[in-house]
Amino acid sequence: MHQIFRAKAMAIKKQQGDHASQYAMLRDYGEEILRSNPGSTVKIDVERECNPAAETRQFKRIYICLGALKKGFKDCGRDLLGLDGCFLKGQFPGQILTAVGVDPNNGILPLAYAIVEAETLDSWKWFLSCLGDDLDLYSNSNFTFISDRQKGIIPALKDVFPSAEHRYCLRHIHENMKPRWRGQMYKELLWSCASATTVQSFEKRMKHISTVDPALHDWLKEIPPKHWCRSHFSGRAKCDVLLNNLCEVFNKQLVGGRDKPVITCLEYIREYLMRRHVIVLNCIAKWVEKGKGPLTPNATELFEVIKSEASQYKVIFNGHNKYQVTSSSLDQCVVNMDDRSCSCRKWELTGMPCKHAVAVNWNMRSNGIDVGIPETWVHKSYWLDTWKKVYSHSVDPINGKEMWPPSQCPTRLLPPKFRVQIGRPKKKRKKSAEELREKSREASESMAASIQKTGRMSRKGQSVMCSKCKKTGHNKRSCGKQPAQASANHA
Repeated sequence: MHQIFRAKAMAIKKQQGDHASQYAMLRDYGEEILRSNPGSTVKIDVERECNPAAETRQFKRIYICLGALKKGFKDCGRDLLGLDGCFLKGQFPGQILTAVGVDPNNGILPLAYAIVEAETLDSWKWFLSCLGDDLDLYSNSNFTFISDRQKGIIPALKDVFPSAEHRYCLRHIHENMKPRWRGQMYKELLWSCASATTVQSFEKRMKHISTVDPALHDWLKEIPPKHWCRSHFSGRAKCDVLLNNLCEVFNKQLVGGRDKPVITCLEYIREYLMRRHVIVLNCIAKWVEKGKGPLTPNATELFEVIKSEASQYKVIFNGHNKYQVTSSSLDQCVVNMDDRSCSCRKWELTGMPCKHAVAVNWNMRSNGIDVGIPETWVHKSYWLDTWKKVYSHSVDPINGKEMWPPSQCPTRLLPPKFRVQIGRPKKKRKKSAEELREKSREASESMAASIQKTGRMSRKGQSVMCSKCKKTGHNKRSCGKQPAQASANHA
């Protein structure tokens, strides 16, 4: 037993040594990133030291924005970023903060990441300030962020970027709503309101909620609609997303590096970004080979649906660049060609012409007006050329630590305070109580369906019982005991 404890203590001591050596080399790693990836940003923050003459500083935070990601984001033309954080594992717990945009193919476009001590107001303000420096954002800049309603990030955004548009992830609003209003009906009511693109439609759907459940209506009224409903979003981001899946997708890729020492973790992220760039470049090359049009694959698919819907509409011209567009289902909107807008607001929100605008395009062309094909009206952030430009900047590899340029900083970095975590290290995300209830409910429904279909209960999720010893967890083949009755007879 003593040998086991001794071996465990030695393993912990070795891990501490590995972590300490990586923190000591962290500034050299930052210098290598700046050398190999021009235009990158690496910022390291340390704990406040009472003695300015001390030769060491305790690590607090690090922020990295690779030059290729920065240039690609600026070339994309979509001023929207998803913000989120995920936990680090191991002896030095903390958070990885991420900022992720949307690329021209509606995929994720990671921009920056940071390792901080915790997801607090102070750490979020520091992270947002670093982002602002990289993107040339100021306190009066117009920009769009989407995140959950974490207590630290809301006041941080108000303080750093008070003029920015802040959207709340609808899934997190739904999670907060579930304890009191659970079920598919309430979920559909919430989504119906959030997906309304005009104020009139939003108010009509909110009125419907007040007749179904006045308490839910009052609860939703407490959340300003500018944070969660498309009818109150501005169109500057050219993206109408309601969910912060951007960061969820990116964070999922980081699971394998979250229990590693600091440099290994940062390298895990950078190597993933380098591989992802190559994968996207291969997708671009295949799409170019097919020669299917000026838009990206996802945008082409979405626009084909819009064009099929536009064929059902009738257009009337007023003689002054305004068109009335009507369908047989009494859906009627006005398209204004002076400012390229439609009263349904979908063209303004997404940057992609709505079905009413496409119908107007066809009507103008049939009357001899040279307006080009409908795809030319799509915002440039969806174009294939923009997609190529975004990923034309490569994430470059780096040398091994033996060849890293030494940092000129006179102080040496020390790791944060060491804390042994209780229990076995977990890699999977902690699920909320509501998610666990849903999983249990799905299992019960699956079992009920199995009984109804076959007349027998499904063995899925059930423990195996041994027919010899009558205990669960193994079967008779792996049971080393004799049946209780045989043992008694032998005695």
